[in-house]
Amino acid sequence: MTPAALKVSLIQTDLAWHDAAANRDRFDHLLAPLAGQTDLVVLPEMFSTGFTMAAAQVAEPVEGPTTQWMRTLSKGLDAVVTGSIVTQDGDHYFNRLIWMRPDGSHATYDKRHLFRMALEHKHYASGSKQLLVDLNGWRICPLVCYDLRFPVWSRHSATHAYDVLLYVANWPERRRYAWQTLLKARAIENLSYCIGVNRVGTDGLDVSYTGDSAALDFMGQPLIPDLAGEAVQTVTLDYTALKAFRAKFPAHMDADEFGLK
Repeated sequence: MTPAALKVSLIQTDLAWHDAAANRDRFDHLLAPLAGQTDLVVLPEMFSTGFTMAAAQVAEPVEGPTTQWMRTLSKGLDAVVTGSIVTQDGDHYFNRLIWMRPDGSHATYDKRHLFRMALEHKHYASGSKQLLVDLNGWRICPLVCYDLRFPVWSRHSATHAYDVLLYVANWPERRRYAWQTLLKARAIENLSYCIGVNRVGTDGLDVSYTGDSAALDFMGQPLIPDLAGEAVQTVTLDYTALKAFRAKFPAHMDADEFGLK
């Protein structure tokens, strides 16, 4: 059976620096109108704190207040809610994406590629496992920010097949061209829808962000207008169109075999 159309809501907003409670309150107000209107809500990377290396200061435990908030929010919206937060798990800190379902269950993905130019690799442990989740028959691969620069990790293959690539990010304005270009490349090379959600505003380190959140089809074509400033934008993805294009242009069948260590 062909999956029904999938409604995805991109949440592009400013973030309060190191203030999880303020950010949760902001999202409560922004997201309330989406109740019953969407299937998936996508928040930025480190949406509760901003992109910070102060892991020991801001990290929450595995079942901390932001994870609990996501559980309540997801149930109230009747939609999956996802985004990454700073998490302490055992002796390590992770930039951890939470995939929270309305029934209260959730999956996680720990950011694989840590942004060494900000010394992220000095403060966080790297993830080692990809995540593939199912939503209403759609297969979705959620990733985090710097992962976008590494096509092998994002690669569509027989063992890692998906319909939607999803990136949550805090991608600075000074590298916006790379963000815009690589999102298109990942969509085109993987014959997949590609969603990228970024923040706006200026963080506590005086780094500026222009958002440029995007929803792209399997040819890299935009499905929503350019997003400037704070925005909540819902896009509808068509599975029938994706399936038809892959049948007409099956470039994935000529892809090279490879493995990941």
